[in-house]
Amino acid sequence: MITLASGVSYIDLQFLGAPRIIATVVLHGPGGVALIDPGPSSTLATLNAELGRAGIAWQDVRAIVLTHIHLDHAGVTGSLVRAHPHLRVFVHEKGAPHVIDPSKLVASATRLWGDEMQRLWGDVHPVPAASLTVLRGGERIEAGGRDLEVAYTPGHASHHVSFHNADTGVAFVGDTAGVRLLPAGFNMPPTPPPDIDLESWTDSVGRIGRWRPQTLFITHFGPHAPVGAHLTDLADNLRLTSGLVKASLAREGSDESREAWFADEIRRELRRRMSESEAHAYEVAGRFDLSWRGLARYWRKKTGG
Repeated sequence: MITLASGVSYIDLQFLGAPRIIATVVLHGPGGVALIDPGPSSTLATLNAELGRAGIAWQDVRAIVLTHIHLDHAGVTGSLVRAHPHLRVFVHEKGAPHVIDPSKLVASATRLWGDEMQRLWGDVHPVPAASLTVLRGGERIEAGGRDLEVAYTPGHASHHVSFHNADTGVAFVGDTAGVRLLPAGFNMPPTPPPDIDLESWTDSVGRIGRWRPQTLFITHFGPHAPVGAHLTDLADNLRLTSGLVKASLAREGSDESREAWFADEIRRELRRRMSESEAHAYEVAGRFDLSWRGLARYWRKKTGG
């Protein structure tokens, strides 16, 4: 477990045995412990081991705080509540029904991941409605001994929320501020279907910026500063990737060929900036074909195509 600030740490879940892909935040204070985005069930053994190594028992963990319900962020939540019924789960109102009954979420993910579902994400269990605290954005909550401001931050997902702790100056922003696996590395906007909305995303980035946080914590991966430069990079790369997808839609051929062209362009961009292994890690964090599909869906809805 890596310390970020007093009472704020994070765990590298070692997703698929790889470092710096998925991080879980651990807030710990006299009132107990809270986890922000506990990850998928496939990394539960790592989560258990790291908490145990830090001397944290599950009876000390009081809350699970979700930025959104995608399986890489929240898939283990139902398993945790099943094993530890005292846990309180904070989730946005649009995500809550799919936490209570994850069948549609699992069906949608299965269409994307097929036979890889179990290996990648593990089991996905429902969470009882009575265990949920439903958020809309604009609230203040207490978790792990920390006061957190809640903001509704859609764009990547229609049910995405972010959290700011003014005492430490850290904003916990899930996927809204991108995928940046190394400090000063490429900041890749994750754009899987079905909820990508560039206008909403731009508004959400502005909302995060108005908190004036000193540090952004992103699930993929870890703390990043300075905040202004990080968010500017995200905005630039949203324009880059969305422009590439828009250009691909004008190309002759099938969607499969358009996906492949986009993925090759992104790989070329990454390899211009980093080593082969570092570039490959971005594909572990989020498939490029899925990023194409989310943005293609956005452009087609926008243009009626």
